[in-house]
Amino acid sequence: MNPRTLIADDQPHVLEALRLLLKSEGYQTEAVTSPRAVLDRLASNQYDLVLMDLNYALDTTSGQEGLDLLSRVQRLDSTLPVVVMTAWGSIPLAVEAMRRGARDFVEKPWDNGALLTILRQQIEARRKQPAAGPSRGQGEELVEAAATQRGLLPHELPHAPGCQVAVTWQPLGSVGGDYLDVLDAGDGRLALGVGDVIGKGVPAALLMSNLQAAVRVLASEQRSPREIAGRANRLAARNVGTGKFISFFYGVLEAAHGRLFFTNAGHNAPMLLRGSGEMLRLEEGGAVLGIFPEWSYTQAEVPVEAGDRLVLFTDGVTEAENASGECFGEARLVECLRANADRDAEGLREALLAAVTQFCGGRFSDDATLVVVTIEADSPALSSRLSR
Repeated sequence: MNPRTLIADDQPHVLEALRLLLKSEGYQTEAVTSPRAVLDRLASNQYDLVLMDLNYALDTTSGQEGLDLLSRVQRLDSTLPVVVMTAWGSIPLAVEAMRRGARDFVEKPWDNGALLTILRQQIEARRKQPAAGPSRGQGEELVEAAATQRGLLPHELPHAPGCQVAVTWQPLGSVGGDYLDVLDAGDGRLALGVGDVIGKGVPAALLMSNLQAAVRVLASEQRSPREIAGRANRLAARNVGTGKFISFFYGVLEAAHGRLFFTNAGHNAPMLLRGSGEMLRLEEGGAVLGIFPEWSYTQAEVPVEAGDRLVLFTDGVTEAENASGECFGEARLVECLRANADRDAEGLREALLAAVTQFCGGRFSDDATLVVVTIEADSPALSSRLSR
């Protein structure tokens, strides 16, 4: 059967070139030039795939108009493969597009062979999806997978002088693609890891488990955050499929000595709220894991003091939507963090989670993970610093 494809771009010559290319390969194509036309067509027709630009007349550079359209397409049909294109390609834009449901990302000018390969892979993958729910045997396997995954999570959080830690790991279904770990790194240090595998269900859970196993081995070897990110990236590049990647943050906290070392591989930047009220975002690092095998990651160090609050999170927290389709967003997370900064780690975790849950009515649309760390004055180094 000839795949039915909807092409969206506001440049007529691009539409014509894509239409001719796909027609030569046996595709049935329809072309539109605006986000509104995309939604109208999807409301009245069935398609095997959408190939869409991220930039339109109202916003020709940032891709925001296309990202908003992508989110609306996903709400209409989350199983419909969407491949996005833009002449203003960048790693952050690609990451955000795939976080919002794009199956792959192509930069203009495109390579015909590579584009056709991506489209075939996505159409074939959708056709292989089961039409019905899991069989009894599959259901039992899912229960076992969920139990195994929960068994890999930290059950008792390690203690380290100078800080308190509280966590939430909340999968959307039985299993999830969020990565979470809190490890005893020796000498009073804590290793904090959080990440997000793009995708859901068992495939995402398997990738998360692979990442967790690799990080634990590397952490036991006293590797630095940048080394761990580099090794994990090369491993992910061998294991993730086309259009998949993992965002990842890893830090080593030496609360008793007042410092945090970290590398951020394309993950939502953690929030470090100072006791003074200053807000820092921990962004230093590099690209997401799994796309660029030879990426050289950087590492940063930030001082921490008694009264500081550190929050690590995945996008399931900030992208939780209310009944109007509005996201909770980072601004509300910051506001809630500031309003509850006087609480201990567990109290702050409860307040943040309660705010998000109330906002979305308990209807999360993705896995959600929180790691909350409070820096306390219960160590000589921090106590002396506080008294100066």
